[in-house]
Amino acid sequence: MDRRGVLLITGISAAGKTTVAELVAGRLDRAVHLRGDVFRRMVVSGRQDMVPASSADALEQLWLRHKISAMVIGRYLSRMLEVIVSRPLAVAVLCPGQDAVAMRETERSKTAYAGGGFDIATLDRIFRDETPRIGVWIDSSDQTPEETAEEVLDRAWTEGLVA
Repeated sequence: MDRRGVLLITGISAAGKTTVAELVAGRLDRAVHLRGDVFRRMVVSGRQDMVPASSADALEQLWLRHKISAMVIGRYLSRMLEVIVSRPLAVAVLCPGQDAVAMRETERSKTAYAGGGFDIATLDRIFRDETPRIGVWIDSSDQTPEETAEEVLDRAWTEGLVA
């Protein structure tokens, strides 16, 4: 499939962003998938993980990761769209329910909701209350990753297009 432009896929931790983005990229003729976790691990010393009362340094590191990888929620989504100058630009927001996120978290090799950071309910509330309704929002709770990737491909370049 030949789609030219940038496709930003976002959502909370364990929403399926990495899995779905990899599947979407694999269905395109030419694609690059930038994984946010890779950039977080590049901070060798002084890394500040996100917690509900994050420091200014943690927020700056988060914004740097967002700028590099385009994994954004909340007010940062609008900021990110100002940084990405390439057009066309489509946004797909994965927003499965909290139960689906909890189940996916248990099935992953990495852990997003441990160690004093955000819990699923808090991050989901912030996500739904503070993220502007930009792009196509997909409730992937009852979908396989393949079904979600197909829906992203079907809808992002029409409903998710950003001017």
